Amino acid sequence: MLASHLVAPGQLELIDLPEPELPAAVVDAPGQIIFQPETTCLCGSDLPYFNGTDEWPIEIGHSLHEMIGTVTATNGNRWKAGDRVLAVPVMQQGLFERFLLDETRTIPIATNIPEEHALMAQPLGTALFALKKLPNLLDKTVAVVGQGPMGQLMNAALSNMGAREIIGIDLLESRLKVSPRMGATATICNKDIEPVAAVREILRGELPDIVIEAVGHADQQINLCIDLCRQAGQILVFGVPPETIDDFRVRDLVFKNITIHSSMNPDFELDFPLAMQWLSEGRIDVSPIITHRFPLAEIQQAFELFRDRREGAIKVIVDFPAKQQA
Repeated sequence: MLASHLVAPGQLELIDLPEPELPAAVVDAPGQIIFQPETTCLCGSDLPYFNGTDEWPIEIGHSLHEMIGTVTATNGNRWKAGDRVLAVPVMQQGLFERFLLDETRTIPIATNIPEEHALMAQPLGTALFALKKLPNLLDKTVAVVGQGPMGQLMNAALSNMGAREIIGIDLLESRLKVSPRMGATATICNKDIEPVAAVREILRGELPDIVIEAVGHADQQINLCIDLCRQAGQILVFGVPPETIDDFRVRDLVFKNITIHSSMNPDFELDFPLAMQWLSEGRIDVSPIITHRFPLAEIQQAFELFRDRREGAIKVIVDFPAKQQA
């Protein structure tokens, strides 16, 4: 059975491991399944593992957590062998050809849409969970800083929830070309343009009611979000930040009376099924953000393309052997 092993920062190898074993069921505990990934997708939160910015050595199986596949065995009651589900492995440790997983970390998939579209219920569910923390979005003005996969899904969700203006901001023109197709009403490339002045021009001298930080990690843009947010506005910190931010301008945040929201760990019983429902109903077309596809044998190349943001990469699909054999 294949699994991934990060042998050095940015260097991933596929190794052979024994098959996982299904334990006996435990009374009053969730059932477990052997899950076989088939269609999977890279996420920005996988990159710290790939880049080597987390503690080493990295455990085998990092990093992958957006996946659809098949239940091959179970000791629980939720599924039967052969059922196809969306699964989210613990701690993003899902880069195995098969692995053991609690059945509570799975949901059914919509069958009336392409499988790679149903797969987007995982990242979309995290966006919906985050947006529920904000007030009524109807008629609000919103700036979304970062137009990668999650920023694009934020655009689409905000449009569905009634935001009046959705301004996508990014350093890459290739991503901004996709933003209007995902719901953005305006875009700004802040590589060459001062973004605060550009936002004021779009909003007739005003600043947004809400600013969403959708970059995260070492490139996080919390200070830009503070600059962009109106007095007594709100910031949603969605991108996973580094452990500390040395130049975080807390004083400016306080003096502008900004409310800040954070978001982590969506509800499996609510948020992912809601996202799947939206996709099944056609409320969001995710096809513009699915840009590349690789077989598992080329996962090193897939990660490098995604990390380097080459060729307009946004969402990069990785097909496992079970998918290729289907």
